[in-house]
Amino acid sequence: MKRIKVALLFGGKSGEHEVSLVSAASVFKHIDKERFDVALIAVDKDGAWFLQPQPLYDEKEGGFVVERKEENRVYAVPAGGLRTMAKPLDIELVFPVLHGTFGEDGTVQGLLELCDLPYAGAGVLGSSLCMDKAAVKRIWIQAGLPVVPFEELREVSWKRSKGAAASVRRAVDRFSFPLFVKPSRAGSSVGVSRCETEEGLYAAIEDAFSFDDKLLIEPAVQAKEIECSVIGNQELTTFAPGEIVPSHDFYDYDAKYIDPDGANLLIPSSLNEEQQKMVRQISARAYRVAEAEGFARVDCFYEEATGKVLLNEINTIPGFTKISMFPKLCENGGVAYGELLTKLLDLAVDRHKIRGAKSYQWS
Repeated sequence: MKRIKVALLFGGKSGEHEVSLVSAASVFKHIDKERFDVALIAVDKDGAWFLQPQPLYDEKEGGFVVERKEENRVYAVPAGGLRTMAKPLDIELVFPVLHGTFGEDGTVQGLLELCDLPYAGAGVLGSSLCMDKAAVKRIWIQAGLPVVPFEELREVSWKRSKGAAASVRRAVDRFSFPLFVKPSRAGSSVGVSRCETEEGLYAAIEDAFSFDDKLLIEPAVQAKEIECSVIGNQELTTFAPGEIVPSHDFYDYDAKYIDPDGANLLIPSSLNEEQQKMVRQISARAYRVAEAEGFARVDCFYEEATGKVLLNEINTIPGFTKISMFPKLCENGGVAYGELLTKLLDLAVDRHKIRGAKSYQWS
């Protein structure tokens, strides 16, 4: 059987560059080499793409090392796929393992659409919408889904008001401390701060605006932190949710990726069967409403005091490291890592065929 040529796209310009290197190395290790012929394409921190003739590893971190050779620079050709200066690359399918900005936000997805290449994960709209925490929450609210309450603040309003924006005052009056400040379009807890005082809140706002020009202010929720893996295009599969018990003040970037004791991951979660069912149903609906496709991890809270599930965010390219929750939840549900990767690539091909059969010209 002829193997399918898959490009594994990793690295990127975002603050999650190093995490992507580890995720991609894990994907490369587990992907079915009998079915897929894998080409490695690394994106450096400046956004340049380079073909990697062979996998190079950082022995300490366990991720790939990016080799930058000008003769291996990769170019995207609208309606013509990918190529180096010397020759076209016979890529048939792309697996983006790019976390955060310029990878998970619809930009790469749009480029691959122009190149007429199928790719794993959500499309342009779903990727862009899910990356924007404020926008996706507004969509969920309109669909009648429960979310963590928030106030939205734009940098222009903050500067114009000289630090006295009405939305900040509303957040302080509406919610009690502690409060969380989050950039709306940054990934994986980047720029997120927990604030105990108004002074700390103002400092956190200034810090968050270094990552995005829009942010959210939210109350700290007294609840269990729950994550649910979802895969599928038209037909969805959800998996029994897991639970995060952080040892830090919250599940921040250090707890996720740097501190090996940053959190205890419970798989499955401590929720009972009925509570798990509710999480899975809400996660599936949130996935559908947000135009997610292929796969995603839905993050939410379960309030024991009220019995409510509150949606927090959705990640369309979650971590694929050996400790990442997304593949672990799927594995707990009976889908081994390698089998999972094959399913995600098959979903990418299926979607591309459906889109390819549509007419985009008026005749």
